[in-house]
Amino acid sequence: MAQMRIDKLLASTGRWSRREVKQLIKEGRVLAGREIVGRPENKYDPEETEIRVDGAPVGLSAYHYVMLHKPAGVLSATEDRRAETALGLLPPELQKLGLFPVGRLDKDTEGLLLMTDDGELAHRLLAPRSHVDKVYYVRAAGCLTAEDAAAFAAGMTLPDGFRCLPAGLEILSSGAESEVLVTLREGKFHQIKRMLAARKAPVLYLKRLSMGPLRLDPALARGEWRYLTDLEVRALCSLKAAAKV
Repeated sequence: MAQMRIDKLLASTGRWSRREVKQLIKEGRVLAGREIVGRPENKYDPEETEIRVDGAPVGLSAYHYVMLHKPAGVLSATEDRRAETALGLLPPELQKLGLFPVGRLDKDTEGLLLMTDDGELAHRLLAPRSHVDKVYYVRAAGCLTAEDAAAFAAGMTLPDGFRCLPAGLEILSSGAESEVLVTLREGKFHQIKRMLAARKAPVLYLKRLSMGPLRLDPALARGEWRYLTDLEVRALCSLKAAAKV
């Protein structure tokens, strides 16, 4: 990574605005190596110089990775004139970084949404040949049985002629309403809703729990977000690396 102004470097993490970074520097709270940074225009290469704020090392990466617990009623988009968007749930500092949602969840669907500016990773996760598993919790109207699970596993053909890849249907409870876990390796338009409607069990509630190795943090309330941990980023980047082999 080339040398960059320290105020720009720290602001690029999304944790501070440029104004807040300047205040941190003024208060002597930013260190480059063992030296206190004196001016916001000072330039450093974070691959050669460790940057610390309040004594804690700051992870500086070429890309940003954010986990969002998308609530119902929010679009999986970066902008819309009439509806609230996933990007709009993030603080202004992050909204300026060019983040976008990886894939989409229907407006009425909740759950895990990855926001990043890493286009290569997004392509790896979404490419049909990648077959990255996505797991959803579903509440449906109707009594789902082992027969329905077998239909999912065999690969359903929907009434409109679309042929679904084999999918998982794990029945958690069954009755007038059923609770199931659905595992897809593709993500076509309204696919889970269409598949369950074809089995005469319309979806009442839908929530994405995981995408590949990334799992929704149970501590995140609807509408909340957090940065991915280093372990989560490494797990996702291993997928990206595997695609190049």
